[in-house]
Amino acid sequence: MKYIGPHISASGGVQNAPANARALGATAFGMFAKNQRQWLAAPYTRETIAGFRNNMVDNGYVAKNVLAHDGYLINLGNPDPAAYKKSYAAFVDELKRCETLGLTLLNMHPGSHLRLASEETCLLQIAKGINDALKETSGVTVVIENTAGQGSNVGYSFEHLAFIIKNVQDKLRIGFCLDTCHAFAAGYDLRTRKTYDAVMKELESTVGFKYLRGAHLNDAKAECGSHLDRHQSLGKGTLGLEPFRMIMNDERFEEIPMILETIDETVWPEEVKMLQRMVK
Repeated sequence: MKYIGPHISASGGVQNAPANARALGATAFGMFAKNQRQWLAAPYTRETIAGFRNNMVDNGYVAKNVLAHDGYLINLGNPDPAAYKKSYAAFVDELKRCETLGLTLLNMHPGSHLRLASEETCLLQIAKGINDALKETSGVTVVIENTAGQGSNVGYSFEHLAFIIKNVQDKLRIGFCLDTCHAFAAGYDLRTRKTYDAVMKELESTVGFKYLRGAHLNDAKAECGSHLDRHQSLGKGTLGLEPFRMIMNDERFEEIPMILETIDETVWPEEVKMLQRMVK
């Protein structure tokens, strides 16, 4: 089955996310475990935890339907020791918040070397950070998201994802999320059957679909290979609808949360329905 839904705002408390997702007709949803633009947040109250867990049940969701996302400030690739320590602590906090809520997937942007270290050094540090964080937590899989390669970000190539996964010790708690906009911006052309098949073949041979744990379904504003992270509503960008039609009929994308991060939330219900109708 294909599980589809948008990244839901947790405004008013994370406990509201499942009901907000159900109101949009979603069978999956993404969410932040805390404010994504702040380092610190108050611990969850017992009421918040119970409310989230109860709302998950009441609205028909289980953990595999939810792809939590860590905060935007976190950079496990930061070469500055003090800055890295701050990012690492925030990352562990995110994992523990997922544990508390009963969630099992935490999506992360790999990080950035800030042009102060090599890509390999950055990737090795990210893998070390993940290894250390996994030892401090349990039950939550780290899901690395491919990036557009904007600025000094790593993770824009399938080789980067494979390198991190190879260097993470607990293979049962590591995976990746394929973002369509980011892949396209990084130079992976998904627009035709021929190019889509070629990209998926490369993804399988480099990383392996056995590590696929989620997807971000976004059209793009920029051109292929632009390295610009600019999302667009489905069918209104440079990707068009055909890549999403192919994904919706690709058996390799079964049973994972596929999350919309498109720019116009007023059309999310229509986008969910459109994707559902694409399944043959």
